[in-house]
Amino acid sequence: MFEDYLADLAAKHLTRRLLPVDSGTGPVVRMNGRDVLLFASNDYLGLANHPDVVAAAVRATQAYGAGSGAARLVSGSLPPHQDLEQALAQFKGTESALTFGSGYLANVGIIPALIGRGGLVFADRLCHASVLDGCRLSGADLRIYRHNDLQHLAALLGKRRKARQTLIVTDGVFSMDGDLAPLPDLAALAESYEAEIYVDDAHGTGVMGTQGRGTVEHFRMERRIPLQMGTLSKALGSSGAFVVGPEPSIHYLMNRCRSFMFATAPPPGTAAAAAAAIEIVRREPERRHRLWKNRERLFTGLRQLGFTLAPSVTPIIPIVVGAAETAVKFAERLLANDVFAPAVRPPTVPADTSRLRVTVTSEHTTAHIDQALAAFKQAGASTGIL
Repeated sequence: MFEDYLADLAAKHLTRRLLPVDSGTGPVVRMNGRDVLLFASNDYLGLANHPDVVAAAVRATQAYGAGSGAARLVSGSLPPHQDLEQALAQFKGTESALTFGSGYLANVGIIPALIGRGGLVFADRLCHASVLDGCRLSGADLRIYRHNDLQHLAALLGKRRKARQTLIVTDGVFSMDGDLAPLPDLAALAESYEAEIYVDDAHGTGVMGTQGRGTVEHFRMERRIPLQMGTLSKALGSSGAFVVGPEPSIHYLMNRCRSFMFATAPPPGTAAAAAAAIEIVRREPERRHRLWKNRERLFTGLRQLGFTLAPSVTPIIPIVVGAAETAVKFAERLLANDVFAPAVRPPTVPADTSRLRVTVTSEHTTAHIDQALAAFKQAGASTGIL
């Protein structure tokens, strides 16, 4: 059975393999004995290797150990977890916060806690897999609406039974297209139909908004969308996830989220690292400014070369090529020219939309971006994309 499945994947150019990297993440990584430009990382602000972030992780590990021992409701709550949740609530301008071991754990725990059997949940077609899995685990009836199609969503909402518990879920930044959810319009629809709205802002936290507080801040929707989720593993350079909101909501989730109640707490070191990263985001806005400057240089350069780009408005810049085989060859040619941006294929993206999901960080230099553009030009021409 396993061999047949793998053979079928190989025939469709959908096999995945792990490529060893011999250094920490950054604009340049070490692969197979040579330096390679990395344009696939979610470490948008370069904080994963920031000295203050690393030092905070080391201090917490030395003080509290490498592991947390058990779930926090079982063996107690360590200071790094408490400090992180206070920092998150303050950063997001909310009353309270709760942390999880990963974004996946957060979504598969929070969504079923918000809605269950008898309820109705609407999800954008391009929501992250963890969001969709959380919807399915809830037991509520699930309806998928076309990506960012408010008319379709309104038509589906109009068919629901009045007063039926309803939840609308969406990503803030869509991770494979780099575009934003229309949060003001979604919130208006939710209010019209007495529905709740839940935002996964994994890729918005630290990046979007004037203070880097995320997509909700970007749209100035803090009062209309009080409950939002985010991760610590992207712009904050650590690991784990969180949900923030009013204190009663967070206390409720603490008592209802199975993925919080029954999972060992994240290591103290990762919690301390994330708290240190939040402080850097607050005190060093120039990192975010560099990120957006680099994003514009790379996006403009790729477009001028003639690549077909998804309608991104974020540091996620997908080059859509269509066939999985073509995307794989494109990525291989890039890597041969010392640029690492792997192919993304179904089921991660819809059929016939295979792509290179290119990401840029604040730590890429102008020289890095120009070198990458030259490699993209050569790889695109050699594979017939340009």
